[in-house]
Amino acid sequence: MKIILLVVGKTTEKHLIEAIELFEKRIKHYISFEIIVVPELKNAKNMPIVLQKEKEAEAISKHLQANDEVVLLDEKGIQYTSVGFSGFLAQKMNAGLKRTVFVVGGPYGFAQSVYDRSHAQLSLSKMTFPHQIIRLFFVEQVYRAMTIIKGEAYHHE
Repeated sequence: MKIILLVVGKTTEKHLIEAIELFEKRIKHYISFEIIVVPELKNAKNMPIVLQKEKEAEAISKHLQANDEVVLLDEKGIQYTSVGFSGFLAQKMNAGLKRTVFVVGGPYGFAQSVYDRSHAQLSLSKMTFPHQIIRLFFVEQVYRAMTIIKGEAYHHE
């Protein structure tokens, strides 16, 4: 299985980029992993929120394949412990899926069409964080999940 993190807008903070790249490199020792960046919309400030979400949905959908398992990182999603998330990923891996795509939307969330295309929604916290930081949290949790699945010592109970 390949895990894809599909994000709207690039990460701009140097320290976050370095940390994300560190975990991305570590993840690739366990599983195929890729981050795909959908460019931010131009003139989004002058655009109604509904239209902005629809245009982001169009851009997101261009990167999805018909058989992808799509999981939205969404504040209304299910919350897991790290061990629970590792079980969630293991289940996806054991299901024989080719690609599981985790999606981080723009600042206003997702259009309904993206929710309709998704198979699940996952929340990393009840708190609100900038999207750039969520990317770091997510890649760290994927790495942690891989070490839990493999029974390695990174995660302590």
